[in-house]
Amino acid sequence: MLLALDVGNTNTKLGLYRLDAEPPALAANWRLTTHRTQTVDEYGALFINLFHMKGIDPAQVKHIIISSVVPPLDSTLRQVCETAFHIEPLFVEPGIKTGMPVLVDNPTELGADRLCDSIAAFEKYGGPCIVVDFGTATKFEVISERGEYLGGIIAPGLGLSADALFDRAAKLARVDIKRPAKVIGTNTVGHLQSGLYYGYIGLVDGILDRIVAELALADPAQKPRVIASGGLAHMIAPDSRYISEIDDMLTLDGLRILFDRNKTARPRSRARTTSSSGESLQGTSE
Repeated sequence: MLLALDVGNTNTKLGLYRLDAEPPALAANWRLTTHRTQTVDEYGALFINLFHMKGIDPAQVKHIIISSVVPPLDSTLRQVCETAFHIEPLFVEPGIKTGMPVLVDNPTELGADRLCDSIAAFEKYGGPCIVVDFGTATKFEVISERGEYLGGIIAPGLGLSADALFDRAAKLARVDIKRPAKVIGTNTVGHLQSGLYYGYIGLVDGILDRIVAELALADPAQKPRVIASGGLAHMIAPDSRYISEIDDMLTLDGLRILFDRNKTARPRSRARTTSSSGESLQGTSE
């Protein structure tokens, strides 16, 4: 089995893939809160317990791949992999074979999670396509018809925007963020929910409007497919004019694809291979 870990600023996702299936099948997955202060022993115990709760023997894990945008946790997770699973993990970092040309000014700035999303979206849905990943930040990734990463956008996430509003407005109490019954609220809770929910849909569709228009300048016939992922995708997508697919496993599937592209060339030591098809580095986004 392959264990894929996507370490974000808010959540850490784990996916366990059966490599003896064709194509490799997702056997189990978990979503955890990312804790920067947990020790190697604490993370190790947590991971092993998750396996045991689903009746999975940790010894079945033969490979591990990690994308992380939380650098302080990288050494901790490396030690967890080596002590709990006796495996040296493969990190999504410079030198990894991606199979995707990254056409930005500095490819090393692109977050590992964003690279995984883009690779999986093109592999699963073809191009041109746009990924909208709703996390701590909301990221937009634009992939060409030929499978090139053209660029993207980072906006504050919905939860982050709500936190800023509640922290700075003393008389506004926190509310559950959800789709209100109607747009025009008749009480403070309704006002806040409508503003947060519909305001954020306006942000998402407004950005997508401009991305689609810019792509059409190069090729008017292009109609990109828009795929949503991340924790809030199921809430936001139904009212978006553009989002046609929701894929909760996009990042984990991207990790599995990256592992497949690197498994034969990866050394057991930490020496790095040279990519002839583009490379990327974890950045500061989620």
